[in-house]
Amino acid sequence: MLNNNYTPPKIWEWDKEFGGKFSGINRPTAGAREEKALKVGEHPFQLYSLATPNGVKVTVMFEELLSLGIKEAEYDAHLVNIMEGEQFTSGFVAVNPNSKIPALMDHSTTPPTRLFESGAMLLYLADKFDVLIPKEPVKRTECLSWLFWQMASAPILGGGFGHFYAYAPEKYQYPIDRYTMEIKRQLDVLNQHLANNRYMCGDEYSIADIAIWPWYGALVTNKVYEAAEFLQTHEYTHILRWNDEIVQRPAVQRGRIVNRTWGEPSSQLHERHDASDFETKTQDKLTKYQ
Repeated sequence: MLNNNYTPPKIWEWDKEFGGKFSGINRPTAGAREEKALKVGEHPFQLYSLATPNGVKVTVMFEELLSLGIKEAEYDAHLVNIMEGEQFTSGFVAVNPNSKIPALMDHSTTPPTRLFESGAMLLYLADKFDVLIPKEPVKRTECLSWLFWQMASAPILGGGFGHFYAYAPEKYQYPIDRYTMEIKRQLDVLNQHLANNRYMCGDEYSIADIAIWPWYGALVTNKVYEAAEFLQTHEYTHILRWNDEIVQRPAVQRGRIVNRTWGEPSSQLHERHDASDFETKTQDKLTKYQ
């Protein structure tokens, strides 16, 4: 029998002490809390981010573009410490009114183009440079379907399962069971699809893989929430095969450490302003972080 001792009040009121480790930054209101301009580097693209799965999507995308020889995709990656509330500065909110990382400015356009939501960034960059997205209409539509599947599904993984399983100050059976069931279903969707496809769009590596991998590759290999045993992720053999192939890509190995501030020092590159910033990270160290 489920244990539920909470009855919602007629009118909800915010308790600023509620929220566990995130209570210091979470509020029910939007907008800037501090006047502070963003730093701007010398490259066309200015990224303001942190190496969460959503942030990794975009840094991997930039590194993939650069690996294709697209010099116009040079970028600066500025660190945003979300636990210190840096996503609520006036400069950041001007780029992303939703105050979530990542946020991106394209200064190659006049006026500069602001982008928020990681999926929108991937699609914008793929279309701008005409790569990493299928050109044939039916395949392009399939790619977009998987891209938007990720955007719709990941909040259930992160804010749903991840929060109640790993971060909630109190553990309750109902939300953990509810979200675990859905995440197992999502993993089965991916596993069945990848049983018949090398990548998310057949044999073509695309923005669909770049979007999905930071979340679900990390989940099945126990890089987030330490839930692999709980979820029995070893059962999803096709996702594991797909993950193993993606992590061998040099652009992925570079992109996944940008704006990372935790883990082994060899797996961290707090900010990226030039390709030479990776020179202190040997290929052996990059490959080790899988």
